[in-house]
Amino acid sequence: MFKFILKRLLMMIPVFLGVSFVIFTLMYFTPGDPAQLLLGDDASEQSIHMLRQELGLDEPFLTQYAKYVKGIVFEGNLGTSYTTQRPVTEEILLRFPNTMLLAVLSVTVSVVIGITAGIIAATKQYSIFDNLATGISLAGVSMPNFWQGLMSIILFSIILKWLPASGFSGPKYWILPAMTIGTSSAAKIMRMTRSSMLEVIRQDYIRTARAKGQIERVVILKHALKNALIPVITVVGISFGALLGGAVLTESIFAIPGIGKLMVDSIAMRNFPMVQGGVLFIAVVFSFVNLGVDILYAFVDPRIKSQYVSNKKNKKRRKVELAYGEK
Repeated sequence: MFKFILKRLLMMIPVFLGVSFVIFTLMYFTPGDPAQLLLGDDASEQSIHMLRQELGLDEPFLTQYAKYVKGIVFEGNLGTSYTTQRPVTEEILLRFPNTMLLAVLSVTVSVVIGITAGIIAATKQYSIFDNLATGISLAGVSMPNFWQGLMSIILFSIILKWLPASGFSGPKYWILPAMTIGTSSAAKIMRMTRSSMLEVIRQDYIRTARAKGQIERVVILKHALKNALIPVITVVGISFGALLGGAVLTESIFAIPGIGKLMVDSIAMRNFPMVQGGVLFIAVVFSFVNLGVDILYAFVDPRIKSQYVSNKKNKKRRKVELAYGEK
């Protein structure tokens, strides 16, 4: 397991370099002059030229990229924001707790609703509940998050006046954005859980468990669900990783000061260091979430864990055989 984790960590290095090169190239060739936007339309050509020199924007592409990579590798520096003149890392970490909280709340909502509905739909296949849950999940997958968010604001904030329409400063402010994202993800998780459970509950070992006289709840939760969780964990992990990168539309609609809104504002202002640092940070977070999902597979499915153990034992046995063979 340790070698597997180490190998995955080493594989992340070229991924990060590739992401940094792609986003740096896109920002370099993006239309618009950051110096012009910072100084305004009334600024003189001389002032704009001096600011471009100060920001290093007049240097060749490869020179700028080399300095950028050097700052990341040797100094851990993602650059300085053009608009606030503060380190990019500091700006990102300042907003990351809000994005993290939104992601955790949304995933919790989606997992509780999705897995519960998926289990019931699978165990009561073709029943009224199954058809109803499938229809609702199809609607949930089809509805865009921004439309659902706007409808939630109109209903719960403007008409009923139960919840605030924007902000993220307390539990009341968390409900609408978490439900907006969570219900959309719950639809995907419900469909995946249902299909996976239907495949598992038809297996021979499930019939054997029932034949031994175990109650249905134990059979479903202990035997069937655990073996059906692998594809569900994959969907949850991808959703969680994407949310940690910032729910752009939801954060913008509800005015949440998270990474997603920060990226949107930075793109509009041509704040190149912030966009580049934000994308690289998202890539790092997403990669570690995927690694965590792969490790979680081994704890959920004993067959995967046994592969690591058996590989380790086989290597030890080969070493012993080679040692005796040399003697």
